[in-house]
Amino acid sequence: MAVQCAAETEVPSLDRFDYFWNQRGEWVEEPNVRRGGESGVQRVTDQDGQLLYVKRQTGHVHRSWLYPFGRPTVLRERDALTGVSALGVRVPHIVFCGAQRDPVHKWRALLVTKSLDGFEEVQHWYAGGGRERHGEAVHDRVLKDLAENLARMHKGRWQHSCIYIKHVFVRVTGEGDSANVEVALIDLEKCRQRLTAYRAAAHDMKQLRRHSSFSATDWEKLVYFYETAFGSAIKGL
Repeated sequence: MAVQCAAETEVPSLDRFDYFWNQRGEWVEEPNVRRGGESGVQRVTDQDGQLLYVKRQTGHVHRSWLYPFGRPTVLRERDALTGVSALGVRVPHIVFCGAQRDPVHKWRALLVTKSLDGFEEVQHWYAGGGRERHGEAVHDRVLKDLAENLARMHKGRWQHSCIYIKHVFVRVTGEGDSANVEVALIDLEKCRQRLTAYRAAAHDMKQLRRHSSFSATDWEKLVYFYETAFGSAIKGL
């Protein structure tokens, strides 16, 4: 059994799954055992010199009432990336996603995404002096773009479920009033849709508060921008 999807990639003489499975590069997330299987992420360069991230998994599944025998987690992440991207949320672009059974009946699965060129973890941006270099007006725009991306995701009832500050990336180009600010979200492996937008919002915003180091003032600004974009207040923020 195999499941595959591809976007903007041409490997004419090779099976795409085998092509990407055989690629090797630097580990950015060493393989670790989770969910009864193994998962890791490598940084590779394709035949056109494009930087890609390859999430490689063996026997790494999640179970639910829809999939009681398990489903490769990359397929859930693929669904989330596709779903939130359609809502205008900035996330990595999928190049390829595939899953197939190996000879011993364990799932092998791949999720290949484009590098977020020019983006960096927002923590690294802070540590590198990005806030001081660009000024408070631009920093407010960083908070506003983060809030608006989160609100778009939640209004579509998508819950990130693992929204730690390390999963928030930022790119600022230009200076002053002409600076262009873009925020992106990564690692949607646990992302899922909730019954209501409010439930998704409440979970993620409270989780982000716990797993970030925003000052009280910055958090208040983020919440203001968020609730303005979301259209209602979130209790407990």
